Amino acid sequence: MNLKQNQMEVGKLNKLFYQMKNSFSWFGSRRNRKDLAAGLLFLLPSIIIFAVFVYYALGFNIYLSFTSWNFLSPVKKFIGLTNFERLFTDPRFWKIMLNTTYYAVGTIVSSLTLGLIFALLLNQKIPGRGLFRTIIFSPYVTTTAAVAVLWIWMFDPSYGLINSGLSWFGITGPRWLTDVNWAMPALLIMNTWRQSGYAMVIFLGGLTNISREYYEAAQLDGANRFKSFLYITLPLLSPTIFFLIVTSLLGAFQVFDQVAVMTQGGPVDATKVINYAIYTEAFVSFRAGYSAAISTVLFIILLTVTIIQMRLSKRWVHYQ
Repeated sequence: MNLKQNQMEVGKLNKLFYQMKNSFSWFGSRRNRKDLAAGLLFLLPSIIIFAVFVYYALGFNIYLSFTSWNFLSPVKKFIGLTNFERLFTDPRFWKIMLNTTYYAVGTIVSSLTLGLIFALLLNQKIPGRGLFRTIIFSPYVTTTAAVAVLWIWMFDPSYGLINSGLSWFGITGPRWLTDVNWAMPALLIMNTWRQSGYAMVIFLGGLTNISREYYEAAQLDGANRFKSFLYITLPLLSPTIFFLIVTSLLGAFQVFDQVAVMTQGGPVDATKVINYAIYTEAFVSFRAGYSAAISTVLFIILLTVTIIQMRLSKRWVHYQ
């Protein structure tokens, strides 16, 4: 038995050796070297842009987070971890983090749930489904600033469409964007309206990839629609759900336009999120080092959350 195992190991090593040899011989040929050089030449503009605007920008931001600088002084004073110490002992920072987390979780749950409902309905053969898909998806391709201006009018306490509609039922609507308790829910409502169409389109793509044979087999076994959805549709949509959670979470943690146009972080920091805090610290208070420290923390949070999601996805994401 040992002899046979040794022979198998030797065979594997020989195979690996020949694979490496073939790889080096491919690289060593003149034609392949020219092809490789041509490929790198075509990629060079993208590599330069990526290196300057991603890696250099990230490195410079991390460097700035250890300095005190106001954009005007030619000297960037190195202060070590002072910015981070101040950041983590500032109660306003934790309030901003809570706001950002609340916004991210709320918008992901609401937009993905509504998008899935729309996708399930518009995946059926109903009249005018193409028109309905276009109407639901159209807010996503509209610029965020334009959508925000529209919803400022919608949320107007005196003349807005929402409070006017509530008044028909005898309900006095709140002062949405100037009320501490309602400003963040107002942003969530607006973003859900905008993002659910995108989620719907992605879910529709996932639904079309599920074979009808699964549902036919489930019907033969006596499964109703709810059980088919629970045990067939949801598990086979798990890669789509995972993709939407990752991309939506990254986008939600970097929200800026809606806040800047609709609330400017108010009232009383009720809607101030981390990206808007980065902007105000840098370009309103001119504390570039402190703003860079917040940016670095945001980068670490997004990187950590993404790694955790990738690890956890192995437990619940099922590929066909």
